[in-house]
Amino acid sequence: MGKYSDLTDFQLIQKISKYDSRALEELYDRYSQLLYTIIKKIAPDEQTADNVLVEVFAIVWKKASDIDFTNSSVYTWIVSLARNRIVYELRRSRAMIKDTSGYNDAFEDFFIIPQLDKKIDNLDLDTAMNIKPKMENALSKLSDTQKYVIHLAYYEGFTLDEISDKLGIPVETVRGKIMAALHTLKDNLISE
Repeated sequence: MGKYSDLTDFQLIQKISKYDSRALEELYDRYSQLLYTIIKKIAPDEQTADNVLVEVFAIVWKKASDIDFTNSSVYTWIVSLARNRIVYELRRSRAMIKDTSGYNDAFEDFFIIPQLDKKIDNLDLDTAMNIKPKMENALSKLSDTQKYVIHLAYYEGFTLDEISDKLGIPVETVRGKIMAALHTLKDNLISE
């Protein structure tokens, strides 16, 4: 049995699905700093960020055997999981979700665990770090309005209805602005 640090993300997940705690430690070592950065950017405070990071790895431990990673990226899944979990926490703290007794495995499976489309490109940490400057440049080319709606939707976890209320514009206008911003972002990335 080789070093865990030599294993791919997929191989680690396979071991985690068999409750190999050393594999979870390696995945934690590999991704905790990145995930914490993402979570902290969205979290209202450090304690919430710390708690959510622990919960993300608890979910990985609990759900690794339920997810089919043969055609999807562990990196994309775990980053999406961290974002989904912190956004849930933000919404709960804004009293959108008043009763936490509904948070169970079924709720988690539907609202927190990412269901990645098979058409999504497989992405790994190295590739993500290599394209980071292109992504930052593409984001910088968006208008202030486009940056703001993306920030509200993806970093603050606001729903379309909440953004509509906050900006005083119809929900369909919000949806259109977000879609336009995402299309512009995609065009900016392609032109890089």
